[in-house]
Amino acid sequence: MDQKAIGKRIKSAREKKGLTQEQLAEQVNLSPMHISVIERGNKLPRLETLIKIANVLDVSADTLLQDVVNNQIKLRTSEASNLIAQLSREDQRRVLAALHSFVESTK
Repeated sequence: MDQKAIGKRIKSAREKKGLTQEQLAEQVNLSPMHISVIERGNKLPRLETLIKIANVLDVSADTLLQDVVNNQIKLRTSEASNLIAQLSREDQRRVLAALHSFVESTK
């Protein structure tokens, strides 16, 4: 299990949410030092703590564990779908056209 990658994803999600380590620590009932240790990948959080972190950061546990979850392709497909949904209709058409071209070029 890639602890460093998990820590980086937690840190990235925390920063996207606009939280400091102290704020996240408070919301999940840990010390800021413990959050720092997790984000550096020196220690994995317990399952209960990982779920709390995911809930506070509004991300799925699958997102945080994507390098160890067997259904990673489903997660990435869902992530891509969510990103495309945020685009204008015209941009959605462009992305889909580019994706179709890419898939055809790999056959």
